[in-house]
Amino acid sequence: MTDSINAFVPGPRIRIDGAATGPLAGLSFAAKDLFDVAGVPTGGGNHDWARANPVPTRHAWAVQTLLDAGATLIGKTITDEVSLGILGENAFDGTPLNSAAPDRVPGGSSSGSAAAVAAGLCDTALGTDTGGSVRVPASFCGLYGIRPTHGRLNLSGMLPQAPTSDTTGWFARDAETFARVSGVLLGEAAPAALPHTLLVAVDAFGFADPAVSAALQPMVERLKSLVGSARDEIMAPPGLSVWARAQRTLQPAEAWATFQAWVERDNPRFAFSVARNLVAGSQIPAAERAWAALMRQEARGRMTYLLPPGTILCLPTTPFPAPKRGLPLPELDPLRDRITCLCAQGGLTGVPQVNLPGATVDGAPVGLSIIGGRGTDATLITVARSMAAGSG
Repeated sequence: MTDSINAFVPGPRIRIDGAATGPLAGLSFAAKDLFDVAGVPTGGGNHDWARANPVPTRHAWAVQTLLDAGATLIGKTITDEVSLGILGENAFDGTPLNSAAPDRVPGGSSSGSAAAVAAGLCDTALGTDTGGSVRVPASFCGLYGIRPTHGRLNLSGMLPQAPTSDTTGWFARDAETFARVSGVLLGEAAPAALPHTLLVAVDAFGFADPAVSAALQPMVERLKSLVGSARDEIMAPPGLSVWARAQRTLQPAEAWATFQAWVERDNPRFAFSVARNLVAGSQIPAAERAWAALMRQEARGRMTYLLPPGTILCLPTTPFPAPKRGLPLPELDPLRDRITCLCAQGGLTGVPQVNLPGATVDGAPVGLSIIGGRGTDATLITVARSMAAGSG
């Protein structure tokens, strides 16, 4: 297979056939280069990481689960360096092409996985989500994508970043494939019943660009008609930026703890933006971490209150469509901050979130997210399938 979009890691392409029979027989998948594949280096988007760590001898749980279900692995995909990025630009391996908006970034850090699915090179692909790394590329590339309930999936063989926020996620172009893959990885079929209450996060819609909020309104109206009862709610009473500050405190501090020994031992090469983030994480004072931990508890309490059984919440996945490729850092930094304001609830609270494609702004995709209470991942899949059927 020709990689015309730079989605796959450089070097010989791997292929591992799945089981002859199973619920995913006939499907192909790719795995972000944070997932171990036996006999293949786990590169993590940084060439020094691959050299410093042994070649794995067994597949990551998520890879093995898809293979056992009949899906065939066709390659490993480019990621932002050690998953420390949200836009999908990698100084070592390049930027995968966003085929839905070729002059724009694909989103990261699961950039190659999203790009490969969007371009039709595979049916589904594994990514990871700590601060938005499945949800953001799903929005930017016009895909279904899920951040499951934190702690629900086995993360063995997946390179960690910030363990209290890390989870495996995945992408698909269509709702039926998304449901098939989700059923296998979640170990649970989607229920027939839909939620009975929809909350519309008015603070999140107000925070997004007006063009994004307007473009998503038809999807919101369709969601309201499916669920039947809807009301406006403020998702983050302290402020979306306050939740984002808490996530930007906890996540970098944990990332530094994850990579500190390697950095101090090997002095590896990084892009400036990645090195800067690690240095910043190393310097976060204990008092800030303590405040952020308290804010996490408050955010979790808010989500528990908002999302009793039978209730879901919707919001824009990203505040704008994908930015143009190759923007300078002074332009990118405020964009990253705004993205975090709409994604922080995932890492802070651990609730499941699904991106629904279906809207565009200036020809570029933007997604609508649905969020449920912890453990309601399969219900969100049901909503996604119903939305797709309703738009047909």
